[in-house]
Parts: sequence; C-alpha cells; structure tokens
Amino acid sequence: MLQAVALGNVEPEVISSVAARLARLDRDINDADKAKVVAASGGYGLKDLSRRLVDALHGDFSAPASDSPPSPAGEGSELRAALIEAAKPLSDPALRELLLRLRQQADMVIDTVTPDHLIEAGFSAAATDRARSMVETFESFIAKHRDEITALQILYNRPTRAPLTFEAIRQLADSLQAPPYLLDESALWQAYAALDQSKVKGASRQRILTDLVSLVRYAMHQDNELVPYPERVAANFKAWLGQQQHSPPLPAGDDQRKSPREGRGEGTNPAAHSRFSAEQQWWLERIAEHIAASLDIRLDDFDAAPFNQRGGLARVHQLFGAELPKVIEELNRELVRE
Repeated sequence: MLQAVALGNVEPEVISSVAARLARLDRDINDADKAKVVAASGGYGLKDLSRRLVDALHGDFSAPASDSPPSPAGEGSELRAALIEAAKPLSDPALRELLLRLRQQADMVIDTVTPDHLIEAGFSAAATDRARSMVETFESFIAKHRDEITALQILYNRPTRAPLTFEAIRQLADSLQAPPYLLDESALWQAYAALDQSKVKGASRQRILTDLVSLVRYAMHQDNELVPYPERVAANFKAWLGQQQHSPPLPAGDDQRKSPREGRGEGTNPAAHSRFSAEQQWWLERIAEHIAASLDIRLDDFDAAPFNQRGGLARVHQLFGAELPKVIEELNRELVRE
C-alpha cells in the first residue's frame, strides 16, 4: 500500500488506511525506532506523517474564491493535490523500507494464553519465516564484510588482543542500518529468539548498541548462547571482584575509609570485597556499567554522568590514588574478556 501511494494512488480509502496504519505503528514501536523514522523522513514522526494525511483528507476545499458556486471537479482536484503533497515523504524508498521492516518487527511477537485456552505457544509460522530471512541476511552480511568493517575484523581475529572500540561498533551498526539491510540489534535479537528461544537470553529487554558484539559472536558460532553483552560484563566484573579479595586494601584515599557514607548506596555488598571501601565499590560498579555500554572507560568519562555527580575525575583520583591507572587498565581488559 505504501508503494501504491508512492506511485500516485491517493484515493481517500487508501490514504485513510495508510494514515491508520502509521498511527498504529507509532503505538507498537519503541522510542529508538521512532527516532529512526524521524531521521529517515526528514523530520517527521509517525504521528506527523499520519496527521498530514488525515488533515489533507478532511481539508475544506468547498469555499469558492468568488460568488460563483463551487465546482465539484475543482474540489476533487484540490483534494488530490493536497493528498499528493501530504504523502510526499512516503515517496522516499528508504523510508518505505524502514516502515515495512518496523511493521514486520512489531508483528514478530510471542502468542500468549487467552482467558479460555492456549491458542499457540511460540512464534507464528510467518514470524518464523521473517526471522529466518533476517538472520540469513545478517549472517551473509558478516561473511561478506568480515575483511572490510573494523569490528568484524577484530571479532573474527580473536583471540588477538586488538581492542574493540565503541566507534568500531557504531560503524558496524551504521552499516547494518543502511539500505538494503535495515537491521538493528533489537530486530536481530528478536529474530534469533523466534528461531530458538532456548538459546536466547533477555529477549524482552531493551537492547543497547554493544549487544551487537554478542550478536556477531553468536552468528559466527563463537558462543553457544545469545547473552546480552551487559550480562557478560557483569559476570566478568563479579569474577574480578572475587579475585580482589586476596589482594591488600588499596593504599589510596584520604578519608574514604573514615567515612563510608552509610545510606547513600555505595556498592551492593562492600563487606564481601574488603579491598574496597563502600564508596570505592560504588565507583567500581558504575565503571562496570559504563564499560558494558561503551566497551571501555577513559579518564575523561569521569567528567560525565553519573560520575560528575559524585565529584568526577578529582574524586576518583582521591579514592584510588596512584592505583587508578592500574584499576582502569584491569577493568578495561578483564570485563570484556570472552
């Protein structure tokens, strides 16, 4: 139907249906996907696109410019011109492809139990077919570009220790989201879940960009399960903390051990990791969260939220002293370990 509108079919019934579908799609997708629509359409959200069509349909074209009675033919011509103008954003093939993919992604849902009886457990046959096609496209993309895209080069050449950067993952994401692929981490995660739920963890959670690392490793059969990247980082962080129990307390900080700031939530269980004070534990946990989302942490990151709300770079230097560079180096290495 979008293709028909792009080719000039602006019959009121068609336009009305497209407007309703756009409004419904706006309710079914997340904010990140809505932002993609705005970017692809030149500034229009789904509600805007729908409203343009509805306003054109209900415009008043009957008022005559003079005392002569209105011409029915003239009214039809004005309505058609208004509908063509309102539908102009949909003439962009890239936008239409994006809208179709988002609709398919939104339709890829798990059937649930009705109040009376179980209709179907799992994904519909159509959703499974779409998921299989999406996965095949993704894995074909990886094979085709493994020697061209930096992130794929690094992931393919592991266990070499070339660092994987957030910039490299962003480049990979941009390549996947560009036509003709139009893929993102959320759609791919749902596609793999549709094919084998038993091997896919966290399918209902919101995806972040670093989840692409998990997706690529799973697609390349380097991992047997598809696990959210933050979960892997959290597991590595827990292991690292366990290793620290056998190390002496850090010879840093001027007052953090005298005043642990009880009741402010520094650390989840500081007593379990006696090398660190409660406040140091809070900072370590936030560093781990940052690495999960950004693949590493650098000194200038401490001047951004949430660190700057607790003293920023100056405070973390005060807490960890001369050990800070070593701690950062260890966390950047150990938390992204495979």
